[in-house]
Amino acid sequence: MSMIPEKPPFKLLDILYKKEFILFVVLVSILIINSNISPYFLDLYNLIDSTFLFSEKAIIALTMTFVIIARQIDLSVASIIAVSSCVLGYTTSLGYDTWLVISLTLLSGAICGAFNGAIITKFAIPSIIVTIGTMSLFRGLAYSFLEDSYYNKFPKLVSNLGGGYLFGYIPYAFLTFIILAIIFAFILHKTSVGKKIYSIGNNPDAAQYTGIAVDKYTFVLFTLNGLFSALAAIFLSGRLSSVRPNIAFGWELEIITMVVLGGVYIYGGSGSILGVVISIFILGMLSFGLGLLNVPGVGIIIFTGLLLILSIGFPSFIQTLRRKNE
Repeated sequence: MSMIPEKPPFKLLDILYKKEFILFVVLVSILIINSNISPYFLDLYNLIDSTFLFSEKAIIALTMTFVIIARQIDLSVASIIAVSSCVLGYTTSLGYDTWLVISLTLLSGAICGAFNGAIITKFAIPSIIVTIGTMSLFRGLAYSFLEDSYYNKFPKLVSNLGGGYLFGYIPYAFLTFIILAIIFAFILHKTSVGKKIYSIGNNPDAAQYTGIAVDKYTFVLFTLNGLFSALAAIFLSGRLSSVRPNIAFGWELEIITMVVLGGVYIYGGSGSILGVVISIFILGMLSFGLGLLNVPGVGIIIFTGLLLILSIGFPSFIQTLRRKNE
C-alpha cells in the first residue's frame, strides 16, 4: 500500500518571509505616506507622468535581472546609452531614414554588449572588472565624439516614442516596459531557457558539466543587455530632445539597485521578475514623492545608495530569522 505524502503545514511566516510580499507592503506604505504628505501625489496625470522617471531604467533592469541571476554583472549600461544616443543623433544628422537610424542605434548597443560578453567568455575575466573598464571606455567614446557639443534633432517617431502617450494616457516607454516584463517573466519562469539561467547562477561548473553552454548564454545575455540599453537610449533621447556625452550618468547604480532590491541575489541563482517590477515601482514612487517635497537630486542619490546596501544585506537578515523560527 503506497503512502501518500502529507502536505507540509501552512505557515503564515512562509508568506511573510516572501520577498515579493515584503516589497508589496513597502510599496503600499510608500503610496500611503506620499499621499498624506502631498495632495498632488495621487493625481492621475501626475502618477502617469511619474512613470517617465523610471521607465527607461526599468527596461534595462529586466535584462540586468537575467545577467545577475546568471552570476554576472554589467556596470557599463549607462555608458552604452551614451554611445547609442550619439549614434542616434549622428545618423539623424546625416539624413538617414528613420528606421535605419533606429536600427543602427540598436545595433550599436548590441555591439557594445557583445564586446563585453566576448571579453568575459574568451579570456575568463570577471564581468565586474570588464564592465568597469568598458564603462570608462564607452563613456570616453561618447565624450571624444561630442566633446562640448550636443544633438537636438531626432526623427519624429523617436520624439513621439520618448514623450508620447498611447490613447493620450499611457506613455510609450512605460507600455514597452510592461510588455517586456510579461515576456521576460514567461521566459525566466516558464521555459527551459530560464531554468538554465538559474542553473548557471547556482553553479556554473555543474551547469557546464550537464551540457549547458555557459559561455554562449553569458555572451547572449550581455549582448541583450547592450541591445536593451540602446532601446532605452532611444526613449530617453526622444524624451529629453537632446543628447550630451553625460547622458544617463550614474544610472548603473540605480538599475542594479532596482534588481537587487527586488530580491535578486547579487551572487546569482535566485530572484524573480515580479520582485524586480515591484522594486522598480518602489524606487519610482520614492523619487516622485521626494521630488514633490523638493528634495534635491543629491539626496535621492544618497538614499538610492543606502537602499542598495540594505538590499544586499537583507537576504542574510531574513535567513537568520528563518533559522531562529525553525
